[in-house]
Amino acid sequence: MTGVAGDAESLEQYRTELTGYCYRMLGSAFEAEDAVQDTMVRAWRSFERFEGRSSVRSWLYRIATNVCLDALNAGNRRARPMDLTAPVPVAQARLHSRPEVTWLEPVPDGRVLPPVADPAETAVAKESVRLAFVAALQHLPPRQRAVLILREVLAWKAAEVAELLGTSVASVNSALQRARATLAESAPARTDTADPLDEEQKKLLDRYVSAFEGYDMAALTALLHEDATLSMPPYDLWLRGHDDIVGWMLGVGEVCRGSRLVPVVANGTPAFAHYHPDPEGGFSPWALMVIEIVDGKVSGITSFLDVKRWFPLFDLPERLEAGRAGA
Repeated sequence: MTGVAGDAESLEQYRTELTGYCYRMLGSAFEAEDAVQDTMVRAWRSFERFEGRSSVRSWLYRIATNVCLDALNAGNRRARPMDLTAPVPVAQARLHSRPEVTWLEPVPDGRVLPPVADPAETAVAKESVRLAFVAALQHLPPRQRAVLILREVLAWKAAEVAELLGTSVASVNSALQRARATLAESAPARTDTADPLDEEQKKLLDRYVSAFEGYDMAALTALLHEDATLSMPPYDLWLRGHDDIVGWMLGVGEVCRGSRLVPVVANGTPAFAHYHPDPEGGFSPWALMVIEIVDGKVSGITSFLDVKRWFPLFDLPERLEAGRAGA
């Protein structure tokens, strides 16, 4: 029994980093966790046959890669609203939902980013789980996606990737070159990441919370880039610019007046659990709001509305009582 427990423990130490890898591959927090669980089960069942010609870590990544490639062969590609439609003027805005499997999903940092001592490594890791970056990865064919993540994000050597994929170093280098070229054609929007947040970012987020909770549109507008975006999966509608964002919030979005925001961290960037005033008192879950910051202003707001999925994933309370501060 000790041997079985030891085997399971030796595999379990890799769960977080494997989840991060599968999340970048699949664009779904839940599919990533399922893929890692499948990986662990396959590895545990075949542990006695593991010959040790590679490290346990490399062996697990090989299994995880095959699990992800099998999943991606089904043809699903996760996206953000701006990957599917053009921005809509607020006067023409209509809410049209698409199936859950359409959307790139948020993920808590702690589920996908193992703790590391090197700040530079932390910065790269956070950059590689940003919504915009993971969305860009979804444009790559599955094997190119795996090569780029392994080489550029996880810093594997070309020979190691070739062994994992059962191919040649030349093939790996060619796939990496093609993947880089594809990403260069539609480079993911830049987002500032910091761990921890610097003082200016903290002040910006404090002002954002005050403006949103006070529903002060003038104050909120002052914090947004002129071409800032607002999107609300599972709806494919997205808005760009001060006038349309404010127009939405003072129109259909007026129901959010009086909300509370609770800070969390998602996809390497600041985020908030958005609680909506409940007619019966207190506040009920409304959205998981992921904030993107560039050069001291908010460049993107993504409000994921399927709170029955997201709030448990982020270990958030089911409701807030009246009087509780949002941040």
